[in-house]
Order: sequence, then C-alpha cells, then structure tokens
Amino acid sequence: MSNKINHSMSLAKPDATDISNKQKIALAIGIIGLFILTLALFNTNFPNQGLFLTLALGLISVGIVIYSRDAYLTKLEGIKNDGVWFKSISSRGVWGWIVGVILTAFYIVLYFFPKYLGLGTDGTENTGLIKLFDPLSKLLSGRPASQWFVYGTLYTVAILAFGYKFILKYRHNRYQQLRTGSVMFFQLGFAFLIPEFMYVMNNDLPYYDLKSIWPLNYYIFDEWSVKGFLSNGNIGLALILFGIISIFVITPILTYKYGKRWYCSWVCGCGGLAETAGDSFRQLSSKKMSAWKLERWLIHTVLVFSVVMTVAMIYTYLGYDKNDFWLTRSLFIALVIGFLSIVFAGVMLFKRKELGKDAKYGAIAFFIVISALLIMHFTGTTKNIFYIKAGTLRSAYGLYIGSIFSGVIGTGFYPILGNRSWCRFGCPMAAILGFQQRLFSKFRITTNGGQCISCGNCSNSCEMGIDVRHYAQKGENIVRSSCVGCGVCSAVCPRGVLKLENDSMKGRINPTEILLGNDVDLMDLVNKK
Repeated sequence: MSNKINHSMSLAKPDATDISNKQKIALAIGIIGLFILTLALFNTNFPNQGLFLTLALGLISVGIVIYSRDAYLTKLEGIKNDGVWFKSISSRGVWGWIVGVILTAFYIVLYFFPKYLGLGTDGTENTGLIKLFDPLSKLLSGRPASQWFVYGTLYTVAILAFGYKFILKYRHNRYQQLRTGSVMFFQLGFAFLIPEFMYVMNNDLPYYDLKSIWPLNYYIFDEWSVKGFLSNGNIGLALILFGIISIFVITPILTYKYGKRWYCSWVCGCGGLAETAGDSFRQLSSKKMSAWKLERWLIHTVLVFSVVMTVAMIYTYLGYDKNDFWLTRSLFIALVIGFLSIVFAGVMLFKRKELGKDAKYGAIAFFIVISALLIMHFTGTTKNIFYIKAGTLRSAYGLYIGSIFSGVIGTGFYPILGNRSWCRFGCPMAAILGFQQRLFSKFRITTNGGQCISCGNCSNSCEMGIDVRHYAQKGENIVRSSCVGCGVCSAVCPRGVLKLENDSMKGRINPTEILLGNDVDLMDLVNKK
C-alpha cells in the first residue's frame, strides 16, 4: 500500500503523477531520439547523417504518439484535468523550471550564437547539430541547412506530434479536432514546405511564410526583402501586394466574421505551437488583475513600438527625390499619418461609447505615434533616424521583438508563464486583431449563467488569463480583445454553459448585473430584452 499523501480533495482521484509502464517505455524512446540530437550537438561524426536524423526525429515522434495513446485512449473520452497541478513539470515545479531553462538556453543559442549549433561561416561546411540536418535540407531545397531550417524542422515536428496528442485529449470535441488539424496543416505546408519549394523554383526570392502577416512578419518590408521581391518580376510584386492586402483587406474581413480566432487559433504558427506542445502549461496563465493590467499596457506598447519601427525602417531606404521613386519620404509620412488619423477619427466617431475610459488611452497612443513620426521626419538624415544609425535601427525591431520577446521569452517561458505569454503580452498582431475583435467583430462566447456550477474548469484552462467563470456566473457574453477563441473553455465545461458564436453585432455586449430582491422590476427587464 502506498504511503504517498494525496492532497487532492476530489472524490474522483485526479492524481496522474504515476505513469504506466508503456508510458515509461514511450519516454525512453523519445529520450533516445533527443540523445541522438545531443550527440550531434557535440560534433559526433555519424556514418549516415540522413539515417540518424530520421531515427532521431522518428523516435521523438513515436515516443510522443505511444505516450499519448496510452494516456488518453485507455480512458473514456471527455473532460480531464489529469492532475496538472500535481505534476512538477506543469505546476512550476523543479522539472518545470529545468525545462524552462533548457528551452530558454536553446533559443538564446539559436538566435545569438548559432556557431555553437554548428553553423558554417564564410563558406565553411556545417558541423554539429546543423550538419545532421543537411541531408533533409538538400532533399527539399538543394542547399545546406541553416539554424533556421533546424528550428523550422523541430518546430514542425513538435506541432505535428503534440497536435496528435491534443486531438486524442479533446477527441470528444469536433471543434478542437478541426482547429488542431488546421494549425498542423498550415505549419507543415505554408510555413515549412512551401518556402523550401519556392526557393527551388526561384532561389532569388526572399523567404516568405505566406501565413505570417505584418507586424508578425516584421521583415517583409525591410530593404533587402523589398529589393529581392521587386527584382523578381511579377511573382515578387504579387507577394508584396499579397502582404499588403493581407493587412488591410483580408485580416479585417475575416476578423469581422469570425473574430481573431481565424488567425490566432487556426493559422498562426506561434499559436499552433502554444496549443499543441504548450497545452500542458495553459493553466499557468495568471488570472490576477495585475497581470491583466500589465497585459493591456505591454501589448499595446509593443504595438506602438512596432508601428513606429516599421515606418522608420521603410523610411530609411526611401529617397527625397520623386525622380528616383514616386514614394518619397515626405509622401510616405503623410500617407501614414493620414491613414492613422482616419482610423482614429472613425473609432472615436462610431465606437467611442464602447471604448469608455479606454478612449483616452487610445488617444494618448495615437498622439505618441504621430509625434514620433513627425520627430523622425524633421530630425532624420540620410544616415540617422532618431539620432541612431539607420542600419542599427532596422535590426533593433527584429532583435527585441522578433527574437528576444517572441522566441526566448515567449516559448522558453512556457513552463513558467503559460503557453501564450507571447500572444498575451507581446504579439503586435494579436493587439491589432484584438482591437478589431473588440470593436466590430461578430464573434462572442455566449454563457448560460443558470447552468453554471462554478467548477472553475473554464478559467483554469484559459491560456489568455481570462477569468471565464466570472462571466459565466453572470450569464454575460465574453467579448475580450485578448480572447483567441481556442474554445477549450467550452470543451472542458461539464454543463455546456459556454458556446462560441458568430451573430449580429446587436446585443453582442450584454453586461448583466446580479439581481437581488426588488432591485429591478423583473417584468420590465424581460420586456426590454
């Protein structure tokens, strides 16, 4: 008889810290695959790199598949917490911190010290881990691997393998199966295979992930990227136009119809990794009011920074003479300020009431952006912007946002801050889509307060830190900028209280106060409904 103390008060024994023999075997198989990659990292000379790469990735995937099947197919389908708060790795325990440190260290090396992964420089051959991936890279595109190809391969394998685990876990919910299949498809096809095939067809084209939209795709408007596209004729021009249309046409239309979930939960690679490999950490997202306040300030600060930096980046390689190119610096700044002013005026004119006191913060952000752009225009020179070298400025955005925040912190901190810390606190794309969703989207999560039993499953599973139960108890629709529409709150609700809907704009926001005694005339309230 076990002497282990079980601190759970549940009658149904949720403790899942003990793993079966089959799961132990699966873990051993996966660790062997990781061990092969580790040996490659230390410059082990494998006799057949293609075979050992296949073996490593195959063992990791098979281990995840066997573990997942034994973990979920041996149980009835339906809602499970599986003792996540009793596991060290998923409750900020020792294993959680170890995994977090390892992931963070990997991202730091990947972004800033790729030579330690074996990246060849100045024409030298790759070594170490990157060399192990050379056969796959040459098979797909005919070129040696880079650190980004290694990362993209591991990223794709993680989404596919853990996506299978996610599908098994939520096999009782059709929406979750379709959504997970979607992110697996877009990652494998649009983010991994298609860019490699595009290089084979035209190796002068810059890398372009078709599903990555500005400002998430921050490099599409950089000078080298624009010149690369324009030098490749109609196909390059079409890709630039597609990027612009995605921002100003496709994104608003789809967000209006389906909310930000069409991108954040069905297409985005960052969201895809968070939902699959990061699913075990979703409950770690803080629901505190202080975290919510920090989220609002931080993500919109990043958005302002992204807008200013992108405009400054384009501004640095535009000319002053319209004979060189019709889009001069003066015209570009005028167009940007005019567009932002139209958006600001439209929001204040038609949505001022919905914004409430947040309108003043929006106004402050607007004037900060406009002031920064005017200062940049009147103080900038051909070499310096904001008194900083143009080249340094262009690389700053990619370094601080694209590398440190989204990679090192966003993914490396999964076991500490939850799986959507980048999406919640830093992603400028999520900020734009959230703004659109809050103001003019048909999407909402409706609640039936009369059925809520306050179990807290919904709030525990919300990766964006929303206290869903608070809304459910009052029967109030959830219309939040941060909500990515993953639908897991609905999938884990034992009473069917929550429902994801696309309906008319009327009645979308329905604040409902708890009624006590004779506070209101109930018949009058019903007639107003």
